[in-house]
Amino acid sequence: MRKHTAQRQADILRVLRSGTGPMTAYEILSELRMDEPDIAPPTVYRTLSFLTEQGRAHRLESLKAFVPCQCDHADSVAVLAICEACGAVEEHDGSGLRAHVDALVAPTAFSPSRHIVELHGRCGTCAQPREETS
Repeated sequence: MRKHTAQRQADILRVLRSGTGPMTAYEILSELRMDEPDIAPPTVYRTLSFLTEQGRAHRLESLKAFVPCQCDHADSVAVLAICEACGAVEEHDGSGLRAHVDALVAPTAFSPSRHIVELHGRCGTCAQPREETS
């Protein structure tokens, strides 16, 4: 018998939260197969799609990977800062951006279904100059 959808969501969120960085759907699938060898890729993709629609996970479009949501973004913009050196992802609440983004697309009557901003660069740790050793 297949796992209940709520349990599947909890399992995927658990895997995402236990990871050290963004995870692809196949990395998540690999982790889940340790306990459930027969789980199929479409099941993982459907659940990830649902979790992103619900705002419980984010799809990093540029990396084709997922991270668990850390903030409440009901009326906000998720701002995800991705370190190109270590792969860490910091999530920020972009509440102040929502009105600006909506105003930007309003002249064309574009209706966004979700608001996510990805920033690529270096985190505070990786941006620090390293001490030279003698």
